[in-house]
Amino acid sequence: MKPFVAVLDYGIGNLRSAQKALLLSGAEAELTDDPKVISQADGVVLPGVGHFGKCMKAVEKLKPVIAKVIEAQKPFLGICVGMQMLYKSSKEAPDVSGLNILEGEISLLDTKSDDTKKEMSSRALKLPQIQWNQITVRASHYLLEGLDKSWMYFVHSYVPPIDENCIAVSSYGKEFCAVVAKGSVVATQFHPEKSGEDGLKLIGNFVKNL
Repeated sequence: MKPFVAVLDYGIGNLRSAQKALLLSGAEAELTDDPKVISQADGVVLPGVGHFGKCMKAVEKLKPVIAKVIEAQKPFLGICVGMQMLYKSSKEAPDVSGLNILEGEISLLDTKSDDTKKEMSSRALKLPQIQWNQITVRASHYLLEGLDKSWMYFVHSYVPPIDENCIAVSSYGKEFCAVVAKGSVVATQFHPEKSGEDGLKLIGNFVKNL
């Protein structure tokens, strides 16, 4: 039996791309907003692109089932803004509360380099970051098995804090958190479904853990 993954369908995000990547990685995957289907899934994925506030408004009706899934310690993967929504708040939309699954606040990516020897050190890099970038693993975790120094595809202007939940970092001017994990919850700031072979490997690692 293939594991079944519910991809949360709230009308915003790279939903089809995430679903296709899961299918390629050996899972059965369905786009759904049905709480019953979501609750019965082996794993749940929350994709997201765009503005934090708009995404939180769109996902409002799914907040109860998300809380239920997290409480049941079911494997849960957040992607890009889907990662950011897991936090308490974001400076992108200060008056909007996040899902508060992870402590801390999402902040604007600090792009000014600390390396004074670099030509770009006196100038901030452009936002959003839209490029392939290398990740460095900080802590051993099943999600990142075989992926240290891998190149992943980023499209973002905001980032989570580097704290005890941050298991991989990248750098764009300054170092920032690229992957987080806490209990059954894992999340990536980059888009694994758009990151070629290594991105599919990460999603495959998630599927194997179901």
